[in-house]
Amino acid sequence: MGPRRDNAENMYYFSELALTLNEHEEGVAPTDSRLRPDQRLMEKGHWDEANTEKQRLEEKQRVNRRRRLEACSQGCGAEEAEKEAEVYVPLWFEKRLDPVTGETACVYKGGYWEAKEKQDWHMCPNIF
Repeated sequence: MGPRRDNAENMYYFSELALTLNEHEEGVAPTDSRLRPDQRLMEKGHWDEANTEKQRLEEKQRVNRRRRLEACSQGCGAEEAEKEAEVYVPLWFEKRLDPVTGETACVYKGGYWEAKEKQDWHMCPNIF
């Protein structure tokens, strides 16, 4: 562990690495968590606005989930609709069984770096 910043107590005593993990980076996917508007407001010390924004984002997620449920329930039974609504297919990862541990792991399946190079994010949902 390296030396701490002079004002480490104001930075929750995080290491230099931890402090830089959330730094803004140009050209990332629009779904990158570093772009979360509530988080950015919090980092600027706008606590009330950050909380309001977080609530808006959470409600948006609930609405999207309800839409998935409704869309599936029109063609499925109730039990199948609930299962279908819970299914989420990540863009750049897939679940695989690790042959050594026997555990399910998320493994990169490709595509992110190519999309970043081309700046082609058409496949990303609008989550913010």
